[in-house]
Amino acid sequence: MARLLVIDDEKNIRQLFTEELSDEGYEVCSAATSAEAEDYLKRECFDLVLLDVQLRAESGLEVLNNIVRQYADLPVILCTAFGSYKEDFASWLAEGYVVKSSDFSELKSEIRRVLKKYSK
Repeated sequence: MARLLVIDDEKNIRQLFTEELSDEGYEVCSAATSAEAEDYLKRECFDLVLLDVQLRAESGLEVLNNIVRQYADLPVILCTAFGSYKEDFASWLAEGYVVKSSDFSELKSEIRRVLKKYSK
């Protein structure tokens, strides 16, 4: 069972992602801030991070940069309501990019693709 970490400042999004992805058989933890996420990453192992680009007090792209620097083998999928961030060079550090939608099929497909690529 793959372990996912969802980083999103919106509680409803964290809950929705947790429910949807748990139903797919994933073990899901969630964090509202980069500090909370860092605590998880120091204590536990994850197979994939789902990261919101716009966090309240910080840039998700900065969080992405920190994760990539500290956890080089941990893939990140950016999840955002804005497709425009895909053009930002900083977003290219992510393994995937998904625009948030009420239809989770694209997100689930991207998770499967990335996990398959990184499976050992």
